[in-house]
Amino acid sequence: MSAASDPDVRHLLADAARQLGGEMARFDAELLLLHVVQRPRSWLFSHATDVVAPAQQQAFASLLARRLAGEPVAYLTGHRGFWTLDLQVDSTTLIPRPETELLVELALQRLPPDQPLTVADLGTGSGAIALALASERPQAEVLATDASAGALAMARANAQRHQLGNVRFALGSSDWFAPLQGRQFALIASNPPYIASVDPHLHAGDLRFEPPTALASGLDGLDDIRLIAAGALPHLQPGGWLLLEHGWDQGAAIRALLEHAGLQDVRTEQDLEQRDRVTLGRRAA
Repeated sequence: MSAASDPDVRHLLADAARQLGGEMARFDAELLLLHVVQRPRSWLFSHATDVVAPAQQQAFASLLARRLAGEPVAYLTGHRGFWTLDLQVDSTTLIPRPETELLVELALQRLPPDQPLTVADLGTGSGAIALALASERPQAEVLATDASAGALAMARANAQRHQLGNVRFALGSSDWFAPLQGRQFALIASNPPYIASVDPHLHAGDLRFEPPTALASGLDGLDDIRLIAAGALPHLQPGGWLLLEHGWDQGAAIRALLEHAGLQDVRTEQDLEQRDRVTLGRRAA
């Protein structure tokens, strides 16, 4: 095939979007092509008629085939944006999602910007929550924990990429609070596993490729949240906050768990789609 007959960017993306289908088809195709050509998103607007070289076409076609088989775009490109950060991700980590930014917003509202504070992120994965908080509160000391050594290595690499020196890392276990070693924190945040182990969504779409231990937690999805709720109080400073991300139908159950554990001012906040997303409470001052 001659260079003149090779497709340009516009036609290559249109064909890929038709194959992928769905609301995110065009966006996914663009991310894959930009990854192949190693260009920023702004490049698309002035290079729509550029011819795509055969080697790049082949690389793009390979990624497209994997996406058609269901593999997440974030794993194909190795990156996912979260908050103001570009994070490296792989199959050892949960893919950061936009709805988790609500937890970051709520945490920042409770962390004064001009004070030295201690914060813990339980089950940090790629480091999304811990690094977002560390970037916005440079005087805070953030402890990021995870039971996966691979995930913790990825989080540490992301902290180094963004030159965030106020984050520490600790390998966790089935005991969520073991890495905290008796310390107390102004705020503990977590996006723990909260999907029911029998939920059919675990076997569909992107979730098929993400680490199961970061997704599912018992028959009702609340096993890990029960452990965190029950064990949090001794690790919170007086007046300290616990914030938990969870599923849309779990707010009432988690409020009950936090209240039973002795936390005060317990409430659930909704995301942009008006779904229960984060439940929080604080230790009495």
